[in-house]
Amino acid sequence: MSLASAGKRVTIQSCACGLKKLSSNGFTVQKIVSAIVSDIGSVLLGKERQVKLSLACLLSKGHLLIEDLPGMGKTTLAHALAQVLGLSYKRVQFTSDMLPADILGVSIFDRESSQFHFHEGPVFSQVLLADEINRSSPKTQSALLEAMEERQVSIDGETRALPQPFFVIATQNPLQQSGTFALPESQLDRFLMRISLGYPSREAERALYLGADPRQQLAVLKARINVATLSKMQSLVGQVKTSDSLLDYLERLVLQTRQSPDCAVGLSPRGALALLRAAKAWTLIHNRSHVLPEDIQAVFPAVAGHRLQRDGSHGEQLVERLLRQVDVIAA
Repeated sequence: MSLASAGKRVTIQSCACGLKKLSSNGFTVQKIVSAIVSDIGSVLLGKERQVKLSLACLLSKGHLLIEDLPGMGKTTLAHALAQVLGLSYKRVQFTSDMLPADILGVSIFDRESSQFHFHEGPVFSQVLLADEINRSSPKTQSALLEAMEERQVSIDGETRALPQPFFVIATQNPLQQSGTFALPESQLDRFLMRISLGYPSREAERALYLGADPRQQLAVLKARINVATLSKMQSLVGQVKTSDSLLDYLERLVLQTRQSPDCAVGLSPRGALALLRAAKAWTLIHNRSHVLPEDIQAVFPAVAGHRLQRDGSHGEQLVERLLRQVDVIAA
């Protein structure tokens, strides 16, 4: 049953344990997350961790970059996430000849009224899928910079606010493939997380062969929550607690990225704040009220990997090495 059912308002209240509870109909944050993950898992098999990371990214009010080969389910994940969260969704296929106006919109002159009328581009949606973003030119890529950071766009001297929430999911093909333009560091830094879906497990792929077409299943997904509930869940992320010892661990980890000769660049203050927000969101969706070191470790590869290396590689070995080098408890 949808949590956004007509006439059944979902509210958030405090509970004795210090966590927050969606009280209407007895639905808790944990139950909502479980339902969302289960629904998306019915069309994207065997990718529970990536689904949870995507949800944590949205709850952190960040943006998500998915890098993988074509046909791995990147578009399916984006569409399913918008469906189950009850958000408006638009998809833009980036190509080398695309212009910024194709994303932001354009003013067209009306002869009858002798006035220009603005026609909104696809950026005016709650979930924007920028498909194969690295196949467009840097000029077109940069059209999203203000939108991702400020949640607004400036066109013809006028600032226009974007819908709330505003969540960009961009996909990109591996840089070694032909016809790609590497995202600059300033653009990469706008993405709170970067993930990869990878090939499915043998069991998941066999289930895919035997099951219904995921595109047909995607069409019947129902909204589990509404925008108001999602906004309240996002506000709960800021209420997740952190101890002094936990912040000490985060500081040591960030400092290690700046001192290690393996890192092309260290985490900036914005990157460090992104790591903390993501860890809080990960804590919330696992039904806890205090961040643990394990929460930072869980999101660290997705948050830090694309910020630490200039060549655009995922750097799994680098982030794992950094985690091993920094003790959870200071010596």
